[in-house]
Amino acid sequence: MHVLTDPLQFDFFVRALVAVVVVSVLCALIGAWVVLRGLSYIGDAMSHAVFPGIVAAFLTKGNLLVGAMVAAVLTALGIGAIGGRGGLKQDSAIGIVFVGMFSLGIVLLSRAPTFTTDLSSFLIGNPLGVSAADLWGALGVTVVVGGLLTAIQKELLLASFDPTEARAVGLPVRRLNNLLLVLIGLVVVLTVQLVGTTLSVSLLITSSAAARLLARSLKKMILLAAVLGSAGGVAGLYLSYYLDTAPGATIVLVNTAVFLLALLLRRRDA
Repeated sequence: MHVLTDPLQFDFFVRALVAVVVVSVLCALIGAWVVLRGLSYIGDAMSHAVFPGIVAAFLTKGNLLVGAMVAAVLTALGIGAIGGRGGLKQDSAIGIVFVGMFSLGIVLLSRAPTFTTDLSSFLIGNPLGVSAADLWGALGVTVVVGGLLTAIQKELLLASFDPTEARAVGLPVRRLNNLLLVLIGLVVVLTVQLVGTTLSVSLLITSSAAARLLARSLKKMILLAAVLGSAGGVAGLYLSYYLDTAPGATIVLVNTAVFLLALLLRRRDA
């Protein structure tokens, strides 16, 4: 029992546990759509594409989170606009906007006198440095995103897998797609700030991909992704505590192992 209870004497460890669980649920809500629609590249791309917003906020002494969210919305709308024209596939649009936005961030950064720890910590993230205010913010975003996706689930499903039929019944397909991209961007921004880029992408993609191998419906996939992400996060945090390793990277390795196990189970059932 001491193995489980000893780390809980530290408030930062308890907050990290809660943060990983909340972020896992949030990433499961949006990650299921990312995996089903083949947008796995967007998580990593979006986490870098918000860079100019962060740098601009830093240079103007503004709020880094607000700057990142503005950049995320602009990136999402840019991907939707380019992907909806010229016959380009969405992965091409993601690549174009990602490279352009990240390069803009580098140009803006070259105007900064120094690269401070405030800016680097936002990009790197640290589960063990999560505050109580961060947790409440993440919980609020999870409730809003979950409620919104539940409200438009049927419309989004039809627009995702049969856009022709969706247009025929009068659904605003482009607006639904743009809304999904914006939600992905905002979730990525929040999770990157809390737990870092690597862990954010892992919770968004790896856990949802593992759930996709085992679940047969969208609801079960979301629920299983949340359970797998939370379990992997908790196990990874405990391992990092006792092995004295980087918490984010340790959680990613646990999630990867869970995915490989799900892949093995799927092959046995095939």
